Amino acid sequence: MRILFVSHYFPPEVNAPASRTHEHCRRWVAEGHEVTVITGVPNHPAGVLFAGYRNRWIREEEIDGIRVIRTWMFLAANAGFAKRILNYVLFAVTAVIASKRVRNPDLVLATTPQFFCGLAGAVIARIKRLPFVLEVRDLWPKSIVELGQLQQGFALGSLEALERWLYMSSAGIVVNTRAFIDHIADSGYPREKIELIYNGIDPRQFRPQPASQKLRTEYALEGRTAVAYIGTLGLAQGLECVIETAEILQSRRDIAFLIIGDGAERAKLEAMIQERGITNVRLLGLQPRELMPDWIASADILLVCLRDLPVFETVIPSKIFEFLAQERPVIVAARGEIRRMTEEAGAGWVIDPQDPQAMADAVEAIAQQPEEARRRAAAGRRWVKDEFVRDTLALRMLDFMTKTVRSQP
Repeated sequence: MRILFVSHYFPPEVNAPASRTHEHCRRWVAEGHEVTVITGVPNHPAGVLFAGYRNRWIREEEIDGIRVIRTWMFLAANAGFAKRILNYVLFAVTAVIASKRVRNPDLVLATTPQFFCGLAGAVIARIKRLPFVLEVRDLWPKSIVELGQLQQGFALGSLEALERWLYMSSAGIVVNTRAFIDHIADSGYPREKIELIYNGIDPRQFRPQPASQKLRTEYALEGRTAVAYIGTLGLAQGLECVIETAEILQSRRDIAFLIIGDGAERAKLEAMIQERGITNVRLLGLQPRELMPDWIASADILLVCLRDLPVFETVIPSKIFEFLAQERPVIVAARGEIRRMTEEAGAGWVIDPQDPQAMADAVEAIAQQPEEARRRAAAGRRWVKDEFVRDTLALRMLDFMTKTVRSQP
């Protein structure tokens, strides 16, 4: 099968949609399929071009057997509503134009979390008269409304109409959490045409390994319990809670906090640390994806955080699978699906979101109960190995797409 995949993000960008798209495409190529990805020049999350790239009209390259067509982008940091919307809209336009370079695909696939990328995929599919599969990774625009970035009015009504149109234009829909199925089915879309494909891990990359002594020494972590948040510093995570937790535990010289990543909230977090004079937390910025296994192995406790809003009860942060695959103790500060799944697996410490005292208590409990921490971490690894291996999930998605193509009149 010849697959045309439209994705706003792709490696060397290191966020969850880039990683999921790349790993699925790589597996499909290994199965003998032709995969072309249309994406932009890499610049997420700071809106700054990655080294070795220029923002020119069209550039082609090959990554792991995947044909990658990169388009010009309106560069914008992952902060500020208006500029991000312009970034999304212009990528949709350039993606449709770039699709002229792709001849005779069998299927068009596009991934959210922003629906303008999905719109580009739907338009390309109509132009080429092909079946269209939409991958829904976030409930847009519901999430931006609950984050307070968009109010009731014409703009919201237009985005909600676009959401419904995209669903109805799809021959099949892939979601990555169970809660999304109900939301999409409630819009009138046939439930039987929705496929659940969770995020997952590559067990060859994410597996138990010794801590990196180089990292532990470089960041003065020897003899200390290192508590790390690794991921996007965005509006959805509520990372002020991590700073407040560090402040509560500031008298504990044996506990250090690390925040690894970048995003819209970084400047706010830096200002909060400085204003409060907090000395036991460091923001280390974006780190290369190839170093993630070393960072995960070098942390004693890892944090998974979401804000206390109803929309985030449907979300499963993909980082948790990588953390548990490496058999690390995890604190999950969230409600909803990820909380339920973690509790059922006995895989970590679960607390209410945005509760710094509960997070501080969990950190101290893990530090004081190393045997229990190891037991839960081992349970987490077994759970991930049984349910969330990326190759298996990629093949399930490939099977769904194949059936979707064959079912077309």
